[in-house]
Amino acid sequence: MFNSLTSSFYSRIYRFVHFKARRVAAKQVKVKLERFSPVTQVEAEYLSFSIDISVLVGGFWWEGSNGVKRGLGTLRVPPIDLHTKKLDRLVQALGPAYLRIGGSEADKIHYFDKPEQEPDAIVLTQTMWDNLHKFIQRNQLKLVFTFKYGLFERSQHGSWQGSEVQKLLAYSQQHNYQIDVCELGNELNAYWAFHGLKAQPGGKNLAQDYATFAIVVKSYLPQTKIMGPGSAYWPKLGESLAPMFNLTKKFLAYLSFELDIVSWHYYPFQSKRSPVRTRTATLRNMLSPTSYHYFAKYTEKLNFWRHLHQPQAQFWTGETGSAQCGGQPELSDRFVSCFWWAEQLGNGAVSGHKVMIRQSLIGGDYGLINRLTLKPRPDYWLSWIWGQLMGSQVYKVSSNHPRVRAYCHGKDTVKTLMLINMGNFAVNIDLENFESITTGYVLTAKSIDAKKILINGIKPKFNKGKVKLSDFPQKRFDGTLPAFSISFWRC
Repeated sequence: MFNSLTSSFYSRIYRFVHFKARRVAAKQVKVKLERFSPVTQVEAEYLSFSIDISVLVGGFWWEGSNGVKRGLGTLRVPPIDLHTKKLDRLVQALGPAYLRIGGSEADKIHYFDKPEQEPDAIVLTQTMWDNLHKFIQRNQLKLVFTFKYGLFERSQHGSWQGSEVQKLLAYSQQHNYQIDVCELGNELNAYWAFHGLKAQPGGKNLAQDYATFAIVVKSYLPQTKIMGPGSAYWPKLGESLAPMFNLTKKFLAYLSFELDIVSWHYYPFQSKRSPVRTRTATLRNMLSPTSYHYFAKYTEKLNFWRHLHQPQAQFWTGETGSAQCGGQPELSDRFVSCFWWAEQLGNGAVSGHKVMIRQSLIGGDYGLINRLTLKPRPDYWLSWIWGQLMGSQVYKVSSNHPRVRAYCHGKDTVKTLMLINMGNFAVNIDLENFESITTGYVLTAKSIDAKKILINGIKPKFNKGKVKLSDFPQKRFDGTLPAFSISFWRC
């Protein structure tokens, strides 16, 4: 209790000194378009999102939890209601997108039937599965589903059978349900932490299990893509807490078939719930340029392995959020969270990711939408305006200041330049190789930790079920950026 009060006191002092009392002179920053042609292209569904299996079926989740038990929150929540028209409106405004159903309880769940010996088991019922597909079809989403890997002795790995998986696949086939992307197991490099050392697979055995999984899936749903391995990476530590559990490289090397998608999971921070914190989610860390180095470092390493072993496969971030273990209260749901999200969206696209799946659409402090009130958070509005403006063609742009990040995408004949100012200072922008900047949209807030966001000075909201760019008077580009702002400029 004393430590918590002390931490809160020093946090308030830091916020006052660095974000309210401090005054810094304007900076001159050069932003350069490095090439006139796109360097890569992302999918139309690049910005996608997830609903955790725990939220879908009513498992253990994060809101109100103070700690972690076996990788999960300590409170059980009711299954989410997918029939809400307001939720439909919020989702449709973000499309097109993939919806991933995964998470820590994906490997504990039972499909359709509850075992007699497990009275507290979580179950994906037929009604839940039906309602999920109605939700997907109604909102024109594409489904990514994490199938149960199962809990069995390490000596048995490489002999995965998946009878429960076949039951779910057969039911889906009978009802003409499409599963666009399938993966086997959730964060299998960390299986030992959630399910015990004897359950941990190695890379070679997992490759054998994946080969069986791919055959099973495609026997029911031939057009479905296979994604893996979805290993979790920690800032500073990399793939795991011990070298013996680093399975991605060996998994890719031993695969006997062509994988459709190479995926990984990454959170740049950990919430204070997390028992292992390599970079805690604090206001200072979330605005520090050094916090974002590891995303680029691990991306380069994974891309090298992909090119070496599975060059035909796409590269996805299969799960990402501001902070592990549900997000950090009063930070992950505030304006400050927009900065890491904008930076990772931009960096991920230019570094070769085709899809970025945000954890989560709804649920947890990191949810784009508040699960209890269905109110959109600041990250939701950043995601919405990204989808409105940032096209699939990706250009390479540079900035000569570490706190000012620049990314550029093209849609049809129009480019949009995103400028992220993570500093407590105004910026005078010197543009090079850009023909002209006309108008744009500037995201700000009354304070760095505000609950509400402003777009060109106006609080965004749905009017008669819709929100449009025309709701916000366009701002003329005058060559300056406000402190702590994210802006989108048409050029």
